[in-house]
Amino acid sequence: MNKKTLEDFNLENKRVLVREDLNVPLDENQNITDDTRIRAVLPTINYLIDKGAKVIIVSHLGRPKGKANPKYSLVPVAKKLSELLKKEVTFAQNCIGEVAEKAAAKMKPKDVLLLENVRFHEGEEKNDPEFAKNLASLADVFINDAFGTSHRAHASTVGVAQFLPAGAGCLMQKEIEIMGNALEKPERPFVAILGGAKVGDKIGVIQNLLSKVDVLLIGGGMAYTFLKSQGHEIGQSLLEPDKIELAASLLKEARQKNVEILLPDDVVVTSKLEEGLPYETVSVTQIPKDKMGVDIGQKTRDKFADVIKDAKTVVWNGPMGVFEMKVYAEGTLAVASAMAKSKAVTIIGGGDSAAAVKQLGFAEAMTHISTGGGASLEFLEGRELPGVAALNDR
Repeated sequence: MNKKTLEDFNLENKRVLVREDLNVPLDENQNITDDTRIRAVLPTINYLIDKGAKVIIVSHLGRPKGKANPKYSLVPVAKKLSELLKKEVTFAQNCIGEVAEKAAAKMKPKDVLLLENVRFHEGEEKNDPEFAKNLASLADVFINDAFGTSHRAHASTVGVAQFLPAGAGCLMQKEIEIMGNALEKPERPFVAILGGAKVGDKIGVIQNLLSKVDVLLIGGGMAYTFLKSQGHEIGQSLLEPDKIELAASLLKEARQKNVEILLPDDVVVTSKLEEGLPYETVSVTQIPKDKMGVDIGQKTRDKFADVIKDAKTVVWNGPMGVFEMKVYAEGTLAVASAMAKSKAVTIIGGGDSAAAVKQLGFAEAMTHISTGGGASLEFLEGRELPGVAALNDR
């Protein structure tokens, strides 16, 4: 990575504005239900504390649409962060203006301050230069550690970097280096697994991966558009009619590039997505007209697991079926299990796949689970992320 990192700055006694992604899920009583994102930022915060910096953290939570809303306050995050850091985290009830300025002015080296939700201001998502300048005025150095929001050109990810020396935090560096190495210098065989609902969401990813991978496994709702392009009856399964020709051309391109694309051989079908309804496994050549595919079948699970077993690098984005319903989570479970047993470098590209791996208990066995769904998708597409591009080059 040719961007500046924490090690490139003299941080002692410096006010360091750190953009973190602390967008954690909260229940109706404002309790944090999953603190993974908070734990992920601890290495950066602890590094800054150890170097004697004054640490000023900025983040968003939810979508308050540019207005202050107590439902999206970062107060619960400040409490959890204090607990995990084992030191007091001061909270400022605004991220700019007098409240933030006074809180920042009082800081001593090694102090940690968390600013209120940056999305309580319209200027954040508009990347308003004046708003970015106000944020930047609180600090001497800017560190972007929020990979999960770096595909957005917002004031706290891009704008601030125009006014301060800017570098990447530990988490950002880890995300870019692990995923970057997998894409640019993978140990082979390199296998990518794509699932999720729509081909449309993954066109760029497929096109980029076709010049990099050895095998591409396709499951989930998006598989049915590919099966339809091969002339199969897919019944009531998810279909993107306007993407059928594209799916056929991607299969053709894969053949030309000697990349093996493996589609399901069998699928689990049911008449409706409701708990308790009967379901069965059928060959993809025998999907009934009145049924919909909701998961990959056992033959496909075994076939995918065999490919994963022989791989040296595996990247996965998107579940194999409707994993939120336990009965249709078996395909996703099989892929997660095969990756967990594999000796390969295993990378989970955020979003639903990350949720599935955690839910199914395989998180610890993976080499890396990305903290950013949308950001990791754009990264896999080969697109430059604005929040990374804005950082200073080495």
